[in-house]
Amino acid sequence: MRSSRGIVSAQNRHAAEAGAAILEQGGNAVDAAVVTTLVLSVVEPWLSGIGGGGFMLRADGVTGEVNALDFGVIAPLDLNPDDYPIVGENDGDWFSWPEVQDNRNISGPHSICTPGTIAGLAEALERHGTLNWADALAPAIEWAERGLELDWFACFAIANEEAGLSRCPATANLFLPGGRVPRAGDSAAPRHAPMPQKARLLRRLAQAGARDFYEGEIAAKIASDLSGSGSALSAKDLAEYRPDWVESLAQPHAGWDIRAMPGLSGGPGFLDALNRLQALRPAGRAAPSGASAAAFASAIRDAYRERLGRAGHAGHPDADCTSHVSVVDASGTMVSLTNTLLSRFGSRVVGENTGFLFNNGVMWFDPRPGQPNSIAPGVKPLANMCPLILLRDGRPALAIGAAGGRQIFPALLQLVSFVTDYGMTLEEAFHYPRIDASSPTILVDSRDGMDVASTIARDWPVRIIDNTLYPVNFAIPSAVMCTAPGEFSGQAHPYQPWAYAAAAREDAG
Repeated sequence: MRSSRGIVSAQNRHAAEAGAAILEQGGNAVDAAVVTTLVLSVVEPWLSGIGGGGFMLRADGVTGEVNALDFGVIAPLDLNPDDYPIVGENDGDWFSWPEVQDNRNISGPHSICTPGTIAGLAEALERHGTLNWADALAPAIEWAERGLELDWFACFAIANEEAGLSRCPATANLFLPGGRVPRAGDSAAPRHAPMPQKARLLRRLAQAGARDFYEGEIAAKIASDLSGSGSALSAKDLAEYRPDWVESLAQPHAGWDIRAMPGLSGGPGFLDALNRLQALRPAGRAAPSGASAAAFASAIRDAYRERLGRAGHAGHPDADCTSHVSVVDASGTMVSLTNTLLSRFGSRVVGENTGFLFNNGVMWFDPRPGQPNSIAPGVKPLANMCPLILLRDGRPALAIGAAGGRQIFPALLQLVSFVTDYGMTLEEAFHYPRIDASSPTILVDSRDGMDVASTIARDWPVRIIDNTLYPVNFAIPSAVMCTAPGEFSGQAHPYQPWAYAAAAREDAG
C-alpha cells in the first residue's frame, strides 16, 4: 500500500479504514492512531480493548522529536501475593513458571489489573492530537452500536475460548448468545452482535470526558462490577491512575536511529538482542542465510535469558494477544502504538454494568516470591509490547510493532534487520520467512532455506513449522515506512485474514 497522504496499518480492516478516514479529514497520526485503537476494541475485542493498557511512540515529521507514552496496566494497591498460591513445580527452565491455584493469575477476577488504555489515548490526543475526545470516540460508538461482525474468524476466536468465556455470565451473554458459539453464515442468526452496554459507556465517555472512566460515573460502575468478585481492583486504583510520558531509548544501527520504549517493555530486550546480533551476524551477505538465522537465534536467546533472569518473565508462550497500530500522516509524523488485554479475551471477565472485557495483567508477574518480577501491589508487570520507530537523517522513516506475546521482539529483530541490514522493502521483509527463538525449541518457518534448520540444530532443538493463522508461531507485525520524501508505504501481516494497511485517498479533502 502506497500513499502521499498517510497510511494506517493494523490487524483489522475496519479499524485501519476508520483511522485512514481521519487522515483524509485532515487529522494527524495521533488522531488516526487513537481512533484506530478505539475501533479495534470493538471489532477485535479478543485482542485489545479499553480494559487493557499499552505503549505509544510518536516521532514528529518536521522536527524528528520522539515522544514515548506508557499507559500500561498496574497491579491493584490491595493485591495480596498470598492469594496466588503455587500448586505446580517449575522445571528449572527460564521460559516457564509454576502453575497458580485455579489459574487465578491468568483468568477471572483475581487476574485483573488497573486499565490504562482510556487514560493513555486521551493523554496522547490532548498533547499531540487535533481531534476532540468526543469526535475520536464517534467511530467506535458507531461500531459498538452495529456490533461485532460474526464472520468465520470471529466465530473461530470465540470457539477457541468457549470454556473460559462461559464462566462469567456477562461474558457469556456477550459472546455466547443462547449459550453457544455463534455460527458464521447461519441464515437464522444475526450477522452482527451489537454491544449496547459498551456503546452507552463510550457515549458517556464522549460526554463526560476520559477521567470519568477513573473518577466518575463509569469508575463507580467498574468498582461495582468487581466488588465481591475476588478482584482487588478498587475505586482508589482507578482514581490514582495516570499515564507517564517517558524518555525513549535510542540506539544507532546501520545508519538508522532506533527508538524504543524503556522500562518494563520489550524495548530493552530488543535493543540488547540487536547489540548481540552485530557481533554474530555474518558480514557481506546480500540475503539472510542459515548462518544469519543462527545469529538471530543466539542473539534472541541470550537477550531473553538476561531479560527473564533479571527483569522477570512475561507470561505463557501461547497466551498473549495484543493489537498493534502503525501510522504515518502527510507531514511524515509517525506513531507506533501497541495495546493489549494480554491473553485472548483478557481475564474473560466482562462487567455487567459496563460491557467491556478487563485485562488479565497479573499474568505478566512471576508467581514465585522474591523474584525481580514477582506479584506485588501497586506496581507494573514486565510487558512484551515493543513499539519501535526508526529515524534516518533525523526524520521518522519506519514505524513498526507486532502482536504475539513473547514472539514480538524476536519478530521485530528480524524484520528490522531485513530492512536495515539487507535493504528489503517492507513487502519483502514481511513475506520473508522468520524463526522464533522465544521458547526452548527454535521454531523455523517451513518456507525457509534448507540450511536454516540444519545450521540452528547444531546448537538448539529445532521444530520446522508452518506460519499458520492459529496458533500464531511468528508474531503478527504491522508497519509504515517513508520510501522517499512525501511518499509512504504500509504493510500488514500477510497471513492474518483481517490485517490491512489503509491509505488516505489522494483525492480526499
